[in-house]
Amino acid sequence: MNKIRTLYYVHDPMCSWCWAFEPTWKQIQRELPDDINVVYLLGGLAPDSDLPMPEQMKLTIAGYWQTIQERVPGTQFNYDFWTQCQPRRSTYPSCRAVLAAKAQAKDSDEAKVLEQAMIKAIQEGYYLNARNPSDFDTLIAFAKEIGLDAKRFGVELNSESTIEKLNEEIQLSRSIGAQGFPSLILQSQNESNAAHAAQFENVPYDYNDASITLYHLK
Repeated sequence: MNKIRTLYYVHDPMCSWCWAFEPTWKQIQRELPDDINVVYLLGGLAPDSDLPMPEQMKLTIAGYWQTIQERVPGTQFNYDFWTQCQPRRSTYPSCRAVLAAKAQAKDSDEAKVLEQAMIKAIQEGYYLNARNPSDFDTLIAFAKEIGLDAKRFGVELNSESTIEKLNEEIQLSRSIGAQGFPSLILQSQNESNAAHAAQFENVPYDYNDASITLYHLK
């Protein structure tokens, strides 16, 4: 009996562990079995906030970056971010930016391309170039740089429909069992019985070894 299999990748563009996982995650996707469809889900790390990040939190997150570099060799961070920007504990804007980018796509294939382009712009801007994705102006600049209609993007970034869509993705990620970021959740369902309840399971992964996940998905 054939099964429909979907691998959900639950993430936040401003999650430093997601950034560290990116090279291994790319390898996993290249080597996935043909019957598995990958779907990205935004988990939402921190709601909108205009408050400057407390000094202790800055030190804590910068410490996470150091820990990541020890555990995942080759991960790069630009620590100038902490002195050149005004950090805020606010990642929902960058999550909405991914949705606003996808909204400009003409079809599902283009939506995936724009989704990846925006995630890459946010991650590289944040972690490599000390640009703050918590700022709307920065996100609009990213949109322009990847070829989007910046004016339209600016409107959709904070629109009610985008906010609602993000809330839906956050709720879905929680309901299927996401436990932090990143999370890999495999959904399996019998093709001949679509009405039958789908099964969800957390898929193991290692930041430095794609084979851990690939072995599980054989």
